[in-house]
Amino acid sequence: SAFDLKIVGLNYVLLGDLSGADKWLTRSLAWNPGDADGWYYLGRAKYGENRFEEAVEAFKRSLELEPQNVKARDNLGLAYAGLNRAEDAMAAFHSAIQMQEMLEKKDVGPFVNLGSLLLDQNRASDALPHLVEAVAIAPEQSKCHELLGKAYSLLNRLPEAQMELEKAVALAPQSAHLHFMLGQIYRKRGLTEKAKNEFEKMSRLRDE
Repeated sequence: SAFDLKIVGLNYVLLGDLSGADKWLTRSLAWNPGDADGWYYLGRAKYGENRFEEAVEAFKRSLELEPQNVKARDNLGLAYAGLNRAEDAMAAFHSAIQMQEMLEKKDVGPFVNLGSLLLDQNRASDALPHLVEAVAIAPEQSKCHELLGKAYSLLNRLPEAQMELEKAVALAPQSAHLHFMLGQIYRKRGLTEKAKNEFEKMSRLRDE
């Protein structure tokens, strides 16, 4: 049945075999094209294969069937970003954020992804409120603190950048690039010994 084929496809997702997932999810959807969840997971497989145009179409199909699916809208934005369609990506992320305005529990994805895209465009001031919100939603995720720290650094708000990057390092101590980022902030603030320690930690992690 279509459901059985979908389960096979999802098992391939878990195994990290995206081409296999693509194959079986496509077969499942040929039998049951009204499966919004199936289109979402097919879009994820296509995105993972860097087949961004096809990912866009899959996420659109999912949203036609389930317009309030925040994750599908967020992933549509990622697929547009993969195609360097920044304006379309930002529109999708904004839409995913607006869909959550009245929700008590929010999905952090669109806040992080919009903030990251704006940072890539050297728009740190625009990125800042979205990344502050991301940290409020998911304070346990190092990526949120990392991006907020980067935004503060670009705005030359170094004490705040230091605080966020220290939190990011505490949450992901095995990340070499986080130690490097924190070391740079320490160096800019004249904290030479602390900067040296972070760069040494970075070197050790890269050599492991």
